[in-house]
Amino acid sequence: MNTYASSSEPFFSTTSEQLQGPVEYGFTASTAALFSTHTAPDSQDSAVPGRVVRLDRNRVLVASAEGQLHLPYPTQGLVPATGDWVWLGHNSAGEPAVVEVLPRHSALSRKRAFEASSEEQILGSNIDIVAVVVPVDRPLTHNRLERTLVAAWDSGATPLVVITKADLSHLADDVVGEVILQAAGVDVVTTSAEQGDGLEELMQHIPHGATLVLLGPSGAGKSTLINALAGRNVQQTGAVRAGDGKGKHTTTSRELVPLTNGSVLMDTPGVRGFGLFDADEGMEEMFGDLEELFSKCRFTDCAHQAEPGCAVQEALAEETLDHRRWASYLKLQRELAALARKHDAAARRAYQREWHQKVMSADRGQRAAERYRHDQAEERVAKGGKRRKR
Repeated sequence: MNTYASSSEPFFSTTSEQLQGPVEYGFTASTAALFSTHTAPDSQDSAVPGRVVRLDRNRVLVASAEGQLHLPYPTQGLVPATGDWVWLGHNSAGEPAVVEVLPRHSALSRKRAFEASSEEQILGSNIDIVAVVVPVDRPLTHNRLERTLVAAWDSGATPLVVITKADLSHLADDVVGEVILQAAGVDVVTTSAEQGDGLEELMQHIPHGATLVLLGPSGAGKSTLINALAGRNVQQTGAVRAGDGKGKHTTTSRELVPLTNGSVLMDTPGVRGFGLFDADEGMEEMFGDLEELFSKCRFTDCAHQAEPGCAVQEALAEETLDHRRWASYLKLQRELAALARKHDAAARRAYQREWHQKVMSADRGQRAAERYRHDQAEERVAKGGKRRKR
């Protein structure tokens, strides 16, 4: 049941000594242990576990063992994200509220979409599997797949590639082969939601209580796949333009969807771009073969360009390293380096502002001290003149 909370409504019961939470949204024994480790604030004796199901413009939709509530955003602590585990209690007015966001064991994030930004946008938290959706009815974008898998590895979750619409193209086998080659070390599942093919295999990758997020462009068939996995129409589906294969955003917000096997699925709006954010660990996972090549270069500070004994250049010449893959790696590294420079520039500006404030404060203090000494000297001179007149 979905309700809008008010102070007049009954809220949570804590008669049971054992913690209870929203089982249909992934609350398990390990989740209960997390809440036991990170106890509620001292002032919240009646707090109970909850999970953020969806973020709306002015409210947070949270599920507890007793149902769902729309609550205000918390005024302190972490800004909640879809998938967060939270303590639900009461605010100072006695109204139901999110009183604390628990630490996240994983977080899928990207750089905010607008070009000038260097800020992180968290798409979802406490995710166990990140499924990168690849439709076969449009050309495979290698760089997009690589950068999305880098973000998936870096999130702390397990990456998975889900190929959709396999019934729509005679090139499905070719796409699968390309994806398996490019996403080495990542499981690949081929599905056709319309025909029901591959769904059982996909469900085997989502154990009870686990959370799976589907990540892909609009029109990739995510909503159709979600409806097939959930066994009911929980998402609207839209047509795809024949000219460019692009679809309309039928999903407008990130939301948790319970599945029949006790696992949880997080749908996300189609993303046109995926800017990486601080993804060093993900780069190591995705491009581990290049890291091995780097260790074979003659010089430890090799720039992998024209230096003698460069293992990368030798691999490119022998075609054991794909030129496109090397170019993709360099592009992603430049992107991360540019983001780091933006962060450093922001840090420098903050330091300069702080230093300027300190200098101005010291200058004001020095001027005040000088005025005080000047006033004291004038007073002494005035008193000396009065004594001489007497």
